[in-house]
Amino acid sequence: MARRAPRRPACSSLDAAHRALRVLEVVHRHIGGVRLPQIARETGLGQLHLNQALQQLVRAQLVAPIIPGVYSAGSALHLAAADRDRMGELRDTLGYLRDAVGAAVYVASYSEGEVSITQYADGPRTPAVHEWVDFREAAHASAVGKALLAQLGPEKRRDHLNRYRMEQFTPHTITSPEVLFDELDDRWPGQPLLDLQEYTLGTVCAAVPIGTGTEPQCVALSLPSPDPDRLRQAARVLRNEAVAVVLALIVAGDDLCTPAGPVTRVPTPGGR
Repeated sequence: MARRAPRRPACSSLDAAHRALRVLEVVHRHIGGVRLPQIARETGLGQLHLNQALQQLVRAQLVAPIIPGVYSAGSALHLAAADRDRMGELRDTLGYLRDAVGAAVYVASYSEGEVSITQYADGPRTPAVHEWVDFREAAHASAVGKALLAQLGPEKRRDHLNRYRMEQFTPHTITSPEVLFDELDDRWPGQPLLDLQEYTLGTVCAAVPIGTGTEPQCVALSLPSPDPDRLRQAARVLRNEAVAVVLALIVAGDDLCTPAGPVTRVPTPGGR
């Protein structure tokens, strides 16, 4: 069990976030604005990666275009520097991601040996999953739990399963440690972890590891429908947009890596 070390948690989303941070550092140094060629020289990024990083940073309001080809610090970066409304960017990002994937979305962490949902965004058309079994006891059966366990070493994985038995919640629940760890390890970097009606019948979930600091983290979605095509499409969007969550978490601060009481529900536009 847990015979192999987990793959590096830094997936394509984290690689993209690291590139974006390199761009952000350059923009932050040039108070009056900096031209695109200068950003390219200082970061060493190619045109494709540079454009992708700038697109993410502009969307996150961390960077703002002054005139075509010239960028300066954005409003979210100014707020972060002033230590005001650091959570606002994360709330906006989760609301955007919820609408983009058409499903409830979650941020979760693994802190002091426990699975914890730290933030989430749902709505009338994108309901959150019904937590009928404590997520701390269902890591083996949930996409969130799998994405967090995938970032742990063998000893910590064994410790978790020694404390929480692999109970069978549905006919689809994986109850074999060997099968579970094969699923965690035999995947390409950035591939979402899935819950195919393993936690509860009628609901499927996907999660992407986004560990940004010393503790594993992930971003996830849940769909109250077992439609595999819809899940694949939503998981693809989740994977591609996970970098925005990483950037928002960085702006929000490291305190989100530990449980902080009740989660925050992000309302739908118009207060619905």
